[in-house]
Amino acid sequence: MKGFFRLLARFVPPYKRYLALNVVFNVLAAVLTLFSFALIIPILEMLFGLNTQSYDFMPWGSGKVNEVVVNNFYYYVQCIIARYGPSTALAAIAAGLVVMTGLKTGSAYMSAYFMIPIRTGVVRDIRNQIYAKIVSLPIGFFSNERKGDVMARMSGDVTEVENSVMSSLDMMFKNPIMIIACLGMMIALSWQLTVFVLILLPVAGGIMGGVGKRLKRVSLEGQNQWGVMLSNIEETIGGLRIVKAFNAEGKVRRRFEGENERYRSIVTRMSRRYELAHPMSEFLGTATIAIVLWFGGTLILSGTNAITAPKFIYYMVIFYSIINPAKDLSKASYAIQRGMASMQRIDKILAADNPICDPKEPQRLTGMKRGIGYHDVRFRYGDQWVIDGVSLDIPCGSTVALVGQSGSGKTTLADLLPRFYDVGQGSITIDGIDIRQMAVADLRALMGNVNQEAILFNDTFYNNITFGVEHATREQVEQAARIANAYDFIMASEQGFDTNIGDRGCKLSGGQRQRVSIARAILKNPPILILDEATSALDTESEHLVQEALNHLMQGRTTLVIAHRLSTIKGADLICVMQDGRIVEQGTHDQLIARSGPYKHLVDMQSF
Repeated sequence: MKGFFRLLARFVPPYKRYLALNVVFNVLAAVLTLFSFALIIPILEMLFGLNTQSYDFMPWGSGKVNEVVVNNFYYYVQCIIARYGPSTALAAIAAGLVVMTGLKTGSAYMSAYFMIPIRTGVVRDIRNQIYAKIVSLPIGFFSNERKGDVMARMSGDVTEVENSVMSSLDMMFKNPIMIIACLGMMIALSWQLTVFVLILLPVAGGIMGGVGKRLKRVSLEGQNQWGVMLSNIEETIGGLRIVKAFNAEGKVRRRFEGENERYRSIVTRMSRRYELAHPMSEFLGTATIAIVLWFGGTLILSGTNAITAPKFIYYMVIFYSIINPAKDLSKASYAIQRGMASMQRIDKILAADNPICDPKEPQRLTGMKRGIGYHDVRFRYGDQWVIDGVSLDIPCGSTVALVGQSGSGKTTLADLLPRFYDVGQGSITIDGIDIRQMAVADLRALMGNVNQEAILFNDTFYNNITFGVEHATREQVEQAARIANAYDFIMASEQGFDTNIGDRGCKLSGGQRQRVSIARAILKNPPILILDEATSALDTESEHLVQEALNHLMQGRTTLVIAHRLSTIKGADLICVMQDGRIVEQGTHDQLIARSGPYKHLVDMQSF
């Protein structure tokens, strides 16, 4: 339960006003419950003629509060009996019981009414925090995580927290108040009997607590397996073309069925243990009542205890009113154990360390005048250096191309510039300022990216082009589309710029997707441009149109180009050939051809 209270301490403080009102109405409901049940004693005494004592009115404040209240209550009942008869007095007490019960149920509703904003608000806050954390975490974090599992944590695990932990909040605040109030009255009626009850209850609670701990363990297994299944579904949908091309439908289906069977087995075990909570608590509660009945009856029959038969019946009514809250508390405890397993998985994201952070006093740089510098940069993903001692100067306004075999470190070297990853050793500077001394948002505001795979969103042309650019006018968007050679096919679509392009731009061809992403970069108008194999996946005609758009985009900008098609970077100011994380050769196209080194070998291979 420590984890539950830590969860409350983290998320409930913004809703403390609602929590205070909930507690107030819970206390009121508990008090009204006790007083409404107290009316049972005079009803029983009148029915069985057990109380023949005569009562005189005691002035309010003339003695102990409880004694004065009880005495004057019986005095007024006695007056009603004398004036209107026992039947009318009985009807008046019964009416009072109905009124008190109405007030009690109204208070119980108001306590739940004020708990609902806490439940819904906390779940909303958890979702917002997870999403904000996902957006802020570095790309490297998701290299070690399955996308489907991350989605499962944000959907299934948060829903589990909502259904189990948050739905138990009312029980956790209402039931203890009711139990404490009832125990106080039970002690006032018979402390001997209550001591006996207090010895008995922890035994039952200990038995139920053991089941709850095992439930949390199984629940954690179930949520992990659910994440595996979602990852499988996401991979299958993303790779459906390959699945069908290789006739692998049967293979992926068998793999999913195996994982689904494992999930079913875990959920079966978890559900059986959860369903055990109610019958176990009911059996233990009934056994406890039977033992208390025996012990209380023995005290009355022995005549050594001050408790009378009507008071003992009232005592048992109160005790029975503890049983239901205790059972609800045990069910809430089971639900919380199950939900805390999901919270554990959520916290893996929320508590993840983000090494890409802003310095305490960031240096500002609104533009670029001198250029970019890589100074003996080294970087590794695991034990092996992927970038090993690279030094490179990129003057302002120049175009530098990185070429080489796949895995030589080209993309990684480019990814270090916008701090998708941080360098392991050495430094990268812009106009002499280490990029780690700049605010991440300011640094990335200087850059525009066009990747090999055009990353678009399930939205309109207009919203994709203006993505990340605030307050762009329609004229600016259209001009960006014209420069990117995208205006004609956009206007030929059904609703022009307001046409939805589908999931990841699936309604467009590869060349069209790339030109939309170039229009997005043009609209941003960044001083630094990173082109990561922007034309390598296109046919000749599309490549020509995209290359023409890129040439417009690169004008007057400092550009870092990663290219496999060497024909696209002939005019670069500097070409760097990379092998095993190092720059082994650099110069212009003509200079490198004249040297007959690795670059000429690559050109000859492509020419062939």
